[in-house]
Amino acid sequence: MGSAYASTLPQLGTLATKLDRDIWRVSNGMLEIKFFEPGALVPPLEMFDAVRAGAIDAAFSSPGFWGNKVPALNLFAAIPFGPSAQEFLAWIYFGGGQELFNEIYHANGIHSLFCGLIAPEASGWFRKRIRTVDDLKGLKMRFFGLGAKVVNKLGVITSRLTSGDIFVAFENGEIDAAEFSMPAIDMKLGLHRMIKNYYFPGWHQPATLFELMINLKKWESLPASGKAQVEAVCGDNIRYGLAEGEASQFQALKTLRSKGVTIRR
Repeated sequence: MGSAYASTLPQLGTLATKLDRDIWRVSNGMLEIKFFEPGALVPPLEMFDAVRAGAIDAAFSSPGFWGNKVPALNLFAAIPFGPSAQEFLAWIYFGGGQELFNEIYHANGIHSLFCGLIAPEASGWFRKRIRTVDDLKGLKMRFFGLGAKVVNKLGVITSRLTSGDIFVAFENGEIDAAEFSMPAIDMKLGLHRMIKNYYFPGWHQPATLFELMINLKKWESLPASGKAQVEAVCGDNIRYGLAEGEASQFQALKTLRSKGVTIRR
């Protein structure tokens, strides 16, 4: 299993490694999903094609990574000013979302399972304080998913950088601002060491879903019990991720403040 996130990243990476560990435990060692760090198998942004072709069996990511290939997948990652986690899950499991998700992925030779969910993200890190909408014009910013389309209309120039590239992009002046994730995760990237304006909460990702993509033929070859075990572990990842995210937000914000970061709304 390739991953879009390093194992050291709270939640994003640890949910992927939890999946690795739990599927072995739940199946009593009969089924193994082995985690590989980003880039160890294929570059993260090439995982969709690699899973589709069978070059790798599976990958852990967010559907929004593939919005440039299938724009509708953005709706299954995060929606600006959109539903809460509870509303998102209600639509997926009882409002037809899951069926649409399967239709999109199966047409591309992939079976994908919702396999993680995190609390609201921050609006991002900014070199300079944003006082008016005009301050956004010409701003170079790392942004993800549908939120990027919103700020594009306000004159922001967006780029989609992976987590490992954001710090360097700030350092060399490639970007003026960046959103990545929630406070506990952002803190791990170390952005607070150079950027001190942090806007929270985020409007662009009130809840963010993650996925386990599996090559469709590989998925269909699994016995019913194996499929049920993967589904159960992914369902538990959703529960765990949401609870852990909410629990970690306050302490992370408190720590960032102690390091000289100004939390703005």
